[in-house]
Amino acid sequence: MMVFISAGVAFTIIIALFMQQSQFGKKPNYWRSSRVLQSPNFRDSQFQNLNFTPVFAEDASKMDMIRDGIFKISKRKKPVSSLPSKMTNLLTLDPDENILVWFGHSSYFMQIDGKTILVDPVFSGSASPFSFMVKSFAGSDVYKADEMPEIDYLFITHDHWDHLDYKTVLKLKLKVGKIVTGLGTGSHLEHWGLDLQKIIELDWTESALLDSGFKVTATSGRHFTGRTFRRNQTLWVSFVLQTPTKKIFIGGDSGYDTHFAQIGNDYGPFDLALLECGQYNHSWKYIHMLPEETVQAAIDLKAKMFMPVHWAKFALSLHAWDESIERVTVEARRLNIPIVHPMIGESVKLGEFAPSYEWWKGIN
Repeated sequence: MMVFISAGVAFTIIIALFMQQSQFGKKPNYWRSSRVLQSPNFRDSQFQNLNFTPVFAEDASKMDMIRDGIFKISKRKKPVSSLPSKMTNLLTLDPDENILVWFGHSSYFMQIDGKTILVDPVFSGSASPFSFMVKSFAGSDVYKADEMPEIDYLFITHDHWDHLDYKTVLKLKLKVGKIVTGLGTGSHLEHWGLDLQKIIELDWTESALLDSGFKVTATSGRHFTGRTFRRNQTLWVSFVLQTPTKKIFIGGDSGYDTHFAQIGNDYGPFDLALLECGQYNHSWKYIHMLPEETVQAAIDLKAKMFMPVHWAKFALSLHAWDESIERVTVEARRLNIPIVHPMIGESVKLGEFAPSYEWWKGIN
């Protein structure tokens, strides 16, 4: 018995020491905690969604999850073949061009009205504290942090590993002007050596003027946060970005709910909405949208066009790697909703219809 107890204590100590590494970030300090505690979205010691949001659906049990993870995981969860890509030289762009370049999953670059914007960059090759876990698909890592230009605005929607990447942030910190994120998330960034004066933390509905003609408003999502075992100490957000000529909805992770229609009514219409599509499952439908719900969210937002993200780089669910894009394109076509789905690295001109070829077809 003493052997088992000693082993348990030793294991606990090892885990505790491991989680002291910088990559896990830092909980909000006293200054941030005072803002967090004053937030109307922080109750019962954690941030809350607008509506009741269980982690798992009512009809999903832990045993169901274990069984599905063993018997219902798709044999095509990851592509066997390397994903195709294009290379756009971001260092030699015409400053008058309004473009978007997607890096796979939820990472993308935009140049709008002369400003450079980067969203949730993950260039380290994995979305996990362990580099050998949750590795990126072959062919999806054609861009590196070193190939990024100077970035005027870095947006971080929340602190999950597939959206806030420690190694990438360290490599970008000298290239970044202003960093916009949710309340509390700046504690990680400051801990990693980023200049506190550059960090703008927003609660839902709070706005910040970035530069003349550039305004950002943090809006809600239906999700959760946490880089350790304790959840929801930082806020998950989406963003409404208003530039001199464009209005963009930068969606973070979110289950479907009434907030999309509210955002559409309050801030829409949008020239483009970037919406998650992938890593879903019926068992956790409240925190990740199903593909058909992604189309409905675009409608609710009054988006002139939408682009599905959160796919084609990491396998974080049980479905086939291309199932989400197949389902969302079928639904968008059925409802005649404009959709853009570029190849990784392909330059898309904002305000114009991009090539509509389905580049993922035929990839095993």
